[in-house]
Amino acid sequence: MPRHIHFIGIGGVGLSALAKIMLARGEIVSGSDTTPNALTDELANAGAKIFVGHAAENIAGADLVIVTSAAQAVNPEIIAAHSQQIPIVKRRDFLREVTAGYETIAVAGSHGKTTTTALIATCLTQAGLDPTAVVGGIVPEWNSNARVGHSKWFVIEADEYDYAFFGLTPAISVVTNVDYDHPDLFPTREAYQAAFAQFMRQTRDDGVIVTWGDDSHARELAEASAHRVIIYGLNESDEWQAGQVQANRFGGSDFGIYQSNQFKGEVSLRIPGTHNVLNALATVVVAERVGVPFDATRTALQRFTGVNRRFQVRGTFRGATVIDDYAHHPTEIRATLHAARAMYPIAHIWALFQPHTFTRTRALLNDFANSFGDADDVIITNVYAAREADDLGISGEDIVKQMNHPHAQFIATLDQAERYLMERVKPGDVVITLGAGSVTDVATHLVQNSNA
Repeated sequence: MPRHIHFIGIGGVGLSALAKIMLARGEIVSGSDTTPNALTDELANAGAKIFVGHAAENIAGADLVIVTSAAQAVNPEIIAAHSQQIPIVKRRDFLREVTAGYETIAVAGSHGKTTTTALIATCLTQAGLDPTAVVGGIVPEWNSNARVGHSKWFVIEADEYDYAFFGLTPAISVVTNVDYDHPDLFPTREAYQAAFAQFMRQTRDDGVIVTWGDDSHARELAEASAHRVIIYGLNESDEWQAGQVQANRFGGSDFGIYQSNQFKGEVSLRIPGTHNVLNALATVVVAERVGVPFDATRTALQRFTGVNRRFQVRGTFRGATVIDDYAHHPTEIRATLHAARAMYPIAHIWALFQPHTFTRTRALLNDFANSFGDADDVIITNVYAAREADDLGISGEDIVKQMNHPHAQFIATLDQAERYLMERVKPGDVVITLGAGSVTDVATHLVQNSNA
């Protein structure tokens, strides 16, 4: 008999994917969120009951309540579930049930995990392995963040926030990097690294860990895990190497693949940046591990056009190219802007950055200040608070004060920044909106007002 599973925060990228999988397994699904979005629309069309706003009556008839990490204890649905003795489970614990019985490929890392997860899932799909997949972004080929397959394979983005990846026991663990983040949850770099160490230890005894050789933290933690470790990177000493990396006519990269210094073949990517070469290389390693022929992997990589909000070309504004990117960490900003400079070497690049959370802004302030060297003009806005209430006395203006950039300024609101750009952007320029918050709306408005 199907259970009734209620998701608090069903519009989020994490829970919405799990809700889709539960629907496909024949469960009754309901959920609530503060505002509807494309993900809740997709779920409603698939048969889920969606509530806008949180209220005690929303959980009526539920057998199990899954709760987002962002939910507060005062949420009326959480209070009602407690009073009715309905089990309340976080994503971490629910993942154990969702992935039970599968050969799980889990992709963790501070950066690159969404694109790498999508690359692996689409590669396995096109090779006929029919995986189930959960990705932390919209994959255009699916028009969704989840895919329901019918094979033993489960490809999942393994999120460190709220220790969600502790709910996984992968056959293959991919760790793209371990670069300190989420200071609201991990007070020190050591605490952050300890969480990744635990995730790696949870890899099955017969499993493998695939990691980037140039990230010393990731490599050391992997090698201390007592598992078989496969190292990939750009160096001849790496077990899997990408060599002779060159820009191509698609705006991406062409490169050769080597295993133990033996040439495997050429790969051509449409997505830009050295960071995506590494993401693709991790995909090659995993694909080879699960038996996908190299030619099939190469074809899938060449067809891949990216994930929404990952260097997504949204359109134009009066002859300027508008790109939207989820980058909200200094390392991600540098990689995105470096890819943009390589792709548009003579263009005037505008970077509009909305910092995400006060704790991250304070903890990584100096790193943020040194992340915009490839942009010609930089605009920093107010901090997007997300789950935080205390501003800690920090502002986007503090980043600008630390910057040694000739054309960086603080503009408090997105509306003001949008007007500023509309008045100054010229044909041939490139505008990049950066951040995990609402800054994406500016990219949307610019494209919509291209002929205004």
